[in-house]
Amino acid sequence: MIREPWLDGWTVGPKLGAFEAATAESAPRPVRLPHDAVRDLPRTATSDQGVHTGYVPGGVFEYAKTFDVPEWWRGRTVRVEFEGVYRDAAVFLNGDAVAHEPNGYNAFEAVLDPYLRYGELNRLTVEARAHRDSRWYSGAGIYRPVHLVVADPVHLPLDATRVTTPDVDADRAVVQLATTVRNGSRHTRTLRVAWTLEGPDGVGLVADSVPVTVLPGSDAIARARLAVEAPVLWSDAAPALHLVRTILTDERGEDLDRDAAAFGIRRIQVDPERGLRINGVPVNLRGACVHHDSGPLGAATFADAEDRRVRLLKEAGFNALRSSHNPMSRAMLDACDRHGVYVMDELTDTWTRSKVAFDAAPGFAERWRHDVDALVAKDLNHPSVIMYSIGNEILELASPAGAAWSRRLAEAVRARDDTRLVTNGINGIIANLDRMAEIAAVDGAQADEASDPNTMMATMGDTMARANASELVAASTEESASVLDVVGFNYAESRYELDRELFPHRVIVGSETFPSRIERMWELVERLPHVIGDFTWTGWDYLGEAGIGRVDYTDEPGYTPTGTAGPYPHLLAGCGDLDITGHRRPVSYYREIVFGLRTDPYIAVHPPRHHGRPTATTPWSWDDSVSSWTWDAAPGAPVTVDVYAAADEIELLRDGVSVGVARVGDEKAFRARFETAYRPGELVAVARTDGREVGRTGLRTAGELALVATAERADVAPDGLAFVGISLADADGVVACDADATITVTVDGDAELAGLGTGRIRTEESFAGPSVTTHAGRALAIVRPTGPGVATVLVTAEGYAPVRVPLTFGA
Repeated sequence: MIREPWLDGWTVGPKLGAFEAATAESAPRPVRLPHDAVRDLPRTATSDQGVHTGYVPGGVFEYAKTFDVPEWWRGRTVRVEFEGVYRDAAVFLNGDAVAHEPNGYNAFEAVLDPYLRYGELNRLTVEARAHRDSRWYSGAGIYRPVHLVVADPVHLPLDATRVTTPDVDADRAVVQLATTVRNGSRHTRTLRVAWTLEGPDGVGLVADSVPVTVLPGSDAIARARLAVEAPVLWSDAAPALHLVRTILTDERGEDLDRDAAAFGIRRIQVDPERGLRINGVPVNLRGACVHHDSGPLGAATFADAEDRRVRLLKEAGFNALRSSHNPMSRAMLDACDRHGVYVMDELTDTWTRSKVAFDAAPGFAERWRHDVDALVAKDLNHPSVIMYSIGNEILELASPAGAAWSRRLAEAVRARDDTRLVTNGINGIIANLDRMAEIAAVDGAQADEASDPNTMMATMGDTMARANASELVAASTEESASVLDVVGFNYAESRYELDRELFPHRVIVGSETFPSRIERMWELVERLPHVIGDFTWTGWDYLGEAGIGRVDYTDEPGYTPTGTAGPYPHLLAGCGDLDITGHRRPVSYYREIVFGLRTDPYIAVHPPRHHGRPTATTPWSWDDSVSSWTWDAAPGAPVTVDVYAAADEIELLRDGVSVGVARVGDEKAFRARFETAYRPGELVAVARTDGREVGRTGLRTAGELALVATAERADVAPDGLAFVGISLADADGVVACDADATITVTVDGDAELAGLGTGRIRTEESFAGPSVTTHAGRALAIVRPTGPGVATVLVTAEGYAPVRVPLTFGA
């Protein structure tokens, strides 16, 4: 089999109707895949996509690629594998319809055999569209990788070998293999499938082979159960990966096809008394919800970007990710396997009732089996996946029909994979939207306050928690919850202790929670064994749902409350622990302390220029503090300083002189607050418990600033990405958060600028570059090689010496 990336030589342009004439504006332009067709479109306040996508418009797009079909392909099967096309992908070869995939997150293949013209150029086109069909930024186009496959008619299809580990002990594990062989010929074939298992060190452990007879035009499954002695187990603490190599040989013993699949050996157990255990070890899920976009790259999915995101999230203290609210990319699953991060992979945001005008709900009843098949086939061999979520905040879930759908979906997942847990992100308020008057009456609120669910959650506050704990919600969601192995609750921590009494056999996970309440959530997780974890909204900031985590200053002239909707030009949600460049925000360090993973305190300073101003936030907001003691403020200006710590008290020192001592937790757990005056110099926080110092940290005012640019890795694979961090900092690396400048990035050599951005949530600047204004003194440039070679990244800014960053792209 020849299976190779098929990323170059494509064009994209607006899809024109049969009777529309092309114009200069609609002329196709060359692109390299993966590609997001809407990232660089003009944003306007009147975009029909609105706040959901950050005011980025939708559209209908056509990708095209012309390629030669040699005569030797005539006896082969030729397929194109798409890992994801958003959305309603329609594939044509030489004008003939080949494949249609409505789901923008499913992998699918287009079989070209019947339509190929041998010995001449062929033209493949792919149509994609996005139009008010998502509640967040989805991107559009061929945004995930594409592969060309040229294979013998008898071959191993995509995801051919399924690996499970149904029996795991410390001294021995059974690895169960099931390999699909596809016979596209007109003859019955008796073949042989051989497997070799390799350990994490690459050494062969055990091998086996079996004959398999495959009838014409059909599939057959070859199976084996192999015992591995003294297995090395996979977990978040030790993500040991094994490899199974599969060889398909013909009647003469000659190779027909080969495949390899990584997997991990691990055991999942859960019950309400001992919680979640992996390989017999108790685990609390320190979880983050993540959307699928890659920030400055838009929705385009690159393996290096997904790996970087997973790595940085784990370094920030998370050990689990929830893909919300769509199936996770293969690249991110691979990264979670490598780095040891547990995954809750989610099927969909809607079932049969729509949430936005053109979402997938109308076709769900016809397509759901296909979507479940695609999800499970993608996830099967990934040890990181421990839970499938069958939905998120499903509107019909509290009805009898919705309960029937819950059961149908859960059982369909189990029929395809019974080795993992099944959950669902249940929000009792959302599931009972048609009974809002009853819900609002729980706390005397008005039903019209809850006409928009996000606004309701932002304005009702604790009222929503009490409503979720109501008898109405308990009764209406009982059946849908009963079909699950783990009940996921969105914003319903009020049910945790209550359900311990009402449903003593129920296991719960906080599938979506407010970031500002992590100290309450984590106390419940640690105290209640039937609550196995918490997934905050959200771990990594994202495009769309613009401004839900913003901080507004209500004395701003012309300020008008807008609920959760961030008015134009808000682009980012603003609620991530890490911003879209991967920079950790103060809430991330607070969470790390709550998790018990950080002993040193953390200093977060509120901008002096805003001191004393009234603010408006949402439950997804943190505050606008920054870990900096470099401010464009007059000496003596009043300033609020927060110190996060797991300690009894904090002493704050300014230039070695005590500012005062404050108890931790007086106004918020794990936090002490000081009112002091800003003066350039050094600020130090000393944490004490029982009078004994348990940690300290400090901030220093930046000296003379320079433009700094550093590649995270100087040597990058030719198919990878280089990430270049840019900052305004002094010689010791102290960043000036209050001295932003417009920087320009140019790339010379065997590479191109793929994205340029900052963590600023309100902006009209483009990710395409070449210029951007730093945010809190920082920016990120993403460089994509055009092949093996070298390149130089030049960063300039007015008033600063230019910086050059050399990059090498290995062969």
